[in-house]
This record gives sequence, C-alpha cells and structure tokens, in this order.
Amino acid sequence: MRTIHRRWIRPLAVAVVAATAVAVGGCAQNPADGVTTLNFFQFKGEALEDFNEIIAGFEAENPDIKVVQNQVADADTAIRTLLVKDRIPDVITLNANGNFGRLAQAGVFYDFSNEPVLDTISPAVQDILADLGTYGDEVNGLGYVNNANGVIYNQDIFEEQGLEVPQTWDEFIAVCDTLQDAGIQPFYGTLADSWTGIPSWNALGAYPAQDGFFDKMREEGENVGPDSEVSFEKDFAEAMDRQYQLYSYMQDGYRGKTYDDGNAAFARGESAMLLQGIWATNPIKQVNPDIRMGIFPYPTDEPGESLLVSGVDVVFTLGKDSPKHDAAMRFIDYVFQPEVIEKFAASQNMVPSVEGAELSDDPALQSVRPYFEDQRITGFIDHQIPPALPLIPTDQQFLFDGDAQKALQTLDSEWAKVAARTIPVTGE
Repeated sequence: MRTIHRRWIRPLAVAVVAATAVAVGGCAQNPADGVTTLNFFQFKGEALEDFNEIIAGFEAENPDIKVVQNQVADADTAIRTLLVKDRIPDVITLNANGNFGRLAQAGVFYDFSNEPVLDTISPAVQDILADLGTYGDEVNGLGYVNNANGVIYNQDIFEEQGLEVPQTWDEFIAVCDTLQDAGIQPFYGTLADSWTGIPSWNALGAYPAQDGFFDKMREEGENVGPDSEVSFEKDFAEAMDRQYQLYSYMQDGYRGKTYDDGNAAFARGESAMLLQGIWATNPIKQVNPDIRMGIFPYPTDEPGESLLVSGVDVVFTLGKDSPKHDAAMRFIDYVFQPEVIEKFAASQNMVPSVEGAELSDDPALQSVRPYFEDQRITGFIDHQIPPALPLIPTDQQFLFDGDAQKALQTLDSEWAKVAARTIPVTGE
C-alpha cells in the first residue's frame, strides 16, 4: 500500500497549481492534416541522440504522430517557468529529484495509477518516486532508468589480494585495513569538489532514514532539535562517524583533489576503491578502457541487509489535462517497451526500470543487478532535504574537522529555519 506523504511546498508551486487550473493550450488531438505533433521536453543532454533514435522508431510505427524533441539546459528552472506560463509540454522527462517531488505534490502532473504501463515497472523504483512527493495518492511519474550509488572497486586488485566483497561494516573496515597493510591505497578522496562527500553521506545515511525518518522530520518542522522525536543529531551520529572513518583511509592531500583527479587515479590503479556511483564509470573507462570494476552497497551491521542507494535518473510524466493525452500515452507506452528501454539504458550506463528488461553486460551494472531484482534499493536522501539547507558545505566541513556534533546540530538548526518559512501541505 502506498503512503501519502506530508511535504513542504513553496509559494511558486502554489502558483503552478493556479496556473494549470485552466485548460492547457496547444494543438488539437486530431489536427486537419491528421498528424498530431508532440512537444517532448527532454532534460538530459547526453541522451539527445538516443532519444532521436527512439523518436524515429516510434514515428515509423505511428505515422500519425510527430515528436519534436526539445532538449533544454537547467530543466528544473525551465519546466517551472513553462508551468507558471501555462505552456506545459506534451511529454516531459525530468531527473527524479526533490524539485520533481515538489512539482508532483503541487498537482500539475497526470495520474498514471490506472495506466497498464505502470504494472511493468519495478515497485521499488516507483516507491522512490513516491517518497519524493505525490499529489494525494496519485502516481505522478514513471521511473525510466536508474543509477547506483555505492563503492566502486577494482576487481583485479580485490582478486589479487584475495578479498571478497564485504557483507558487513566490520568486513568493510577489514578490507580497508588489509589493503593498507599491503601498501595499497584503499580510497582516493576528492574533496576539492565539495559535493563528492555527498554520495557516501547518502549511502550511509540511508539506513537511519528508513521507517519514515523524513516524514517525521517534516512533522516536527521548526521544532526539530535536541528535544524532538527525531533529528539529525539523534539519528545520524553513527552514519557520520562511519563516513569520517572511511575518510581516514584516503590518500595524503585528498582535500585538494577533484572529481576528475579521482576518476583518473582510480583508472590508473592508484586506489582500490572510489566512493562514487555508476556515473563515474564512464569517465574512468575513458582513461582506462580495460579496467574491471564492480559496485557494492555500503554495508550495514548484519549480512544480507545492505541497501543499494539508487536514484531515478529519468522519469517520464505528462501534464494533468493535456489535450494530446492519447498521443502522448502512445509515445510513453512505446519508450517503455523492453527492447527500447534496454537499448537506452545500455547506452546511458543505467539500469532499466521495467521488470524483466535486461541490463547491459557491463560488469559494474551486473554487480548491482541482484539489488534491483530483490527490490533492495532506496532513494537518495539528499532529495528529501530542502535546497536551502547547506548540506554540502556542512558535510565537507565535517570531513575536514571531524566535529560530527557541530555538523548535525547545524543540519537540525537549518532544517528548523527552512520549516519556519515554508508552507506545509498534504496532497488532496
């Protein structure tokens, strides 16, 4: 059963609701020439050619529909502007982040609850979307392809050292110690780019964030603090300590190294592991095409209980009252066909959301397959955190000075400030 989540919504989202309350303008479903033109809003620049191929295949099978791809930079800002101006595109793709959740909560997107395509998608993927925000109990988006945030490891180094993928936290630390004792750098740190600490924070924080932590935080609102039922200070201390422990295994000078430095160093075999996600594997392979990589989730205390953090990299949605709904749904049904999504996911080095769709034979993707098949995935927790909260600099400073209590108190204090100036709403 799906849960209705209480969310915060900004005044702009309220304006979006008002702006889309009237009928959406545009061409009729059945124009005079018999061809319906769909405006396809597409945010992912690196997927431009992939979607061109998809569109060509779709149009060949559906000569009465023309799809015009509009690939836009800064899609989050662009889609909000279009919604406010009542110019909603016919078909929309977005990254499934907090902005998508806030727009969904505003009631501007179509409800896919009764669409057959929904039954083909992994329930765990759809749960990640639902946790971001929905309008009441609606299904406001369809997850398309997914990433994986874990520990990238050099399979050759692990095999040479006789190491197994760790199943518990203690085993993980033992792997780090074994590598260090063998003169092998366990991790390569890259904190010159402040955001690079967040993947590990997301993964380790996913465990205390289970069981409705962020729903309870939203209920506490401006009262979050040392006396509230939940708080970062109360619930995230162990996660922060474990993140700091991992950073004790970084190379000298890691504060001055960038994301690109880390990818190149790992590709050259200068560390056995990298605290990044599947998105880093392509740039690593550009440096060393022959490297053998796998990914494992950050383990917890008990074997078999590890969760893989995954984000829905591409979500499809429609406007609530599109005059071209039937044509738009035909396009969506096409892109979710297994043979179509498999090719797209392989090109983008992602995991397809359709159950039974095959992953590419890339070892890194194959290594995370069991977690998707077993529904042992969970979303990025930073998507649950208001953008105004300074998460990235707070975590970076913590990794510099090791003061977990100060960092957690800062997160609680900033959460309370944001809650005090936002409007809590519940989907209708």
